[in-house]
Amino acid sequence: MKVLVVMGSKSDSQIAEKVTAVLDEFGVEYDVEVASAHRNPKKVEELAKKDYEVFIAIAGLSAALPGVIAAHTVRPVIGVPVSAKLNGLDALLSIAQMPPGVPVAAVGIDNGKNAALLAIEILAVKNEELREKLEEYREKMRA
Repeated sequence: MKVLVVMGSKSDSQIAEKVTAVLDEFGVEYDVEVASAHRNPKKVEELAKKDYEVFIAIAGLSAALPGVIAAHTVRPVIGVPVSAKLNGLDALLSIAQMPPGVPVAAVGIDNGKNAALLAIEILAVKNEELREKLEEYREKMRA
């Protein structure tokens, strides 16, 4: 059970830290990589072909990263739009408007926490321990 967190650039590290903090809290294994869909698309393609269960792609501006990953895998891809320009609206629209057949889930702008929680929910479909941890987490939120 492993998640790959891909940042478009090192400037996305603050959001990646929010993702990895939640994954750590739930005991989910992950790797973190830096790969730009525009500057090194071959590396993105190679990463997408690796055996991860969920991909989380953090990108701003044109935010092509989650779409490029999704084009090369049949695993779930979650895009985290970054508020680099236009308050992140450009990145959000780029992620949300994938062509038919290339689905990408999008979470709120700069919302690494929700990306991690969505990845955990996806993993919890087949993992009872994660389901229980999610239920406990939600119970704490209610309290």
